[in-house]
Amino acid sequence: MAVKRAGQVAVMRFPSVDLRLGKPRPVLLLAPVPGAHEDWLVCMISSQLRHEAPGLDEVIRETDADFDGSGLKVVSLIRLGRLAVVSSGMLAGAIGSISAGRLVAVRHRLADWLRGEQVSRPPHAP
Repeated sequence: MAVKRAGQVAVMRFPSVDLRLGKPRPVLLLAPVPGAHEDWLVCMISSQLRHEAPGLDEVIRETDADFDGSGLKVVSLIRLGRLAVVSSGMLAGAIGSISAGRLVAVRHRLADWLRGEQVSRPPHAP
């Protein structure tokens, strides 16, 4: 994966909560981690909509303007409660990206949640 940027959807073996490596799955690159290493804050993307944390997670649907560019194959859930900091070497490759508007909305929702604020779904421009 040559060029990495926030908003890209990449593939990696996302660790499970017990830190065992899971199966390859899409992740959203949220932000590079400051420092000497090329590490990224990422969140899991899942097609298992039943795991949605209402008000926190983001559903990306086939009807959304940025769905085709995301590289996802089916309606999916951007799981903001499933975060990891990973080395860029763990990212197998980019399959697409989400819109700048969706990335901003997702980051704001994540920041609100981390501050302990009520999380709501602000409108965004996918």
